Amino acid sequence: MKKNVMFISSTGGHLNEMMQLKKLFDKYDYHIVTEKTKSNLNLKDKYNNRVSFLVFGTKDHMLTYPFKLIYNCFKSLFIYLKVHPDYIITTGAHTAGPMCCIGKIFGSRIIYIESFANVTTKTVTGKLLYPIADKFIVQWESMKKLYPDATFWGWIF
Repeated sequence: MKKNVMFISSTGGHLNEMMQLKKLFDKYDYHIVTEKTKSNLNLKDKYNNRVSFLVFGTKDHMLTYPFKLIYNCFKSLFIYLKVHPDYIITTGAHTAGPMCCIGKIFGSRIIYIESFANVTTKTVTGKLLYPIADKFIVQWESMKKLYPDATFWGWIF
């Protein structure tokens, strides 16, 4: 029986990094979660019922962001209970945080891949998930100074 794996990330660069892992999809019973934007609606066409969308929102819009974050927390719980993954693999940002916390509570293993874009500084999501991740992966050797228990695997590109 294949392991049930959820791949989750925000849209944009984080999603681009996560999709570099698509070679793994055939090895698992997988599900993709990202934010719903015009640029990634085609994921539904390509991956059918293996894709779920959260509401797009950034911290740049502080008036609406808290409401979208709360909504996404509840929607993440709903998606999690539907998929109930053995593993959650994420390249981050804010949409992944609540899902990983939910997954940790319900017993999923968390694999976090720190952003390729960060060579010398921690991401906010990395800071939050480092203590709870079962495997924390960095793409730059220099990041091991910031995350001493992380595993350096090199670039996923």
